[in-house]
Amino acid sequence: MNPPPVKNRPADPPAPLKRALTTPLLYFFILGDVLGAGVYVLVGQIAAESGGAVWAPLLAALCLALLTAASYAELVTKYPRAGGASHYATLACGPFFGFLAGFCMLAAGVVSVAALARGFGGDYLSEFVSLPVVLVTVVFLTALALLNARGISESTRANVVATVIEVGGLLVVIALGAWIVLRGDGDTGRLTELGTPAKGPVAALLGGAVLAYYSFVGFETSVNVAEETRDPRRSYPRALFGALLTAGAVYALVGVAATVAVPTATLTESSGPLLEVVRAAGGVPTELFGAIALVAVANGALLTGIMSSRLAYGMAPPRSTVMSG
Repeated sequence: MNPPPVKNRPADPPAPLKRALTTPLLYFFILGDVLGAGVYVLVGQIAAESGGAVWAPLLAALCLALLTAASYAELVTKYPRAGGASHYATLACGPFFGFLAGFCMLAAGVVSVAALARGFGGDYLSEFVSLPVVLVTVVFLTALALLNARGISESTRANVVATVIEVGGLLVVIALGAWIVLRGDGDTGRLTELGTPAKGPVAALLGGAVLAYYSFVGFETSVNVAEETRDPRRSYPRALFGALLTAGAVYALVGVAATVAVPTATLTESSGPLLEVVRAAGGVPTELFGAIALVAVANGALLTGIMSSRLAYGMAPPRSTVMSG
């Protein structure tokens, strides 16, 4: 006789995620996530809030970001698995709150990728070619999905290339600001103008730091790839703090360049303050920054897609308790 069927038999555990991320790849993952398009817009808003000393709120925001990063580093080294904030909330408060945290992050990721995909097919692309936004969005999302489905190694290597281009664009702004000063057209006196007619130095610094903090968000998504990182207890803190310090240094120098090259009133009124630096320097085609912006948008969508897929994977039932009927 055949034995009776066994109910609630444990299923074969799913294959673990491949540990393909080295410390350098994780460093570029975090750096690429932090160096988004935010700084290209926020410099003008920070100047309106804090005055000409844009670099000061950026450094203050870096200090605040490092405090949050320290918490994530502690959690990742103790719980190095996919799921990130959802997993931490589950451990601390129970499954409902873990699901709520994960669902909110997934919803934010979907909205973010949708906005970036639409932005990719908008004004920046029209600098080079005119195509229907819907068509560009569909092709863009399809290509993004295929790249992510190919594997984490290929996705993160594409991110390395995109991040180098993003950093290169910001370094061009810094170099142009230095050139404007060397030829005698800059004003270094604006670097110490902290405060506005309505706010004193302390209030202006804190108000600008609140806005500048947005430039550093993104590093929290990297906790979702901890399970694919080789030796995450050693690699993650090094990559995290190294990427944040790199981004902070670049942002502060960009703030200095924008301040000395362009009058504060011009920065505050412009929707593309870094483009004002390019115009003030002269001789650099604006299409160059259109191309860099496209790379930044595509890279942001790529990294958000990676985060969302790993978050959903981590929110699945615990692998040790998966059962089948």
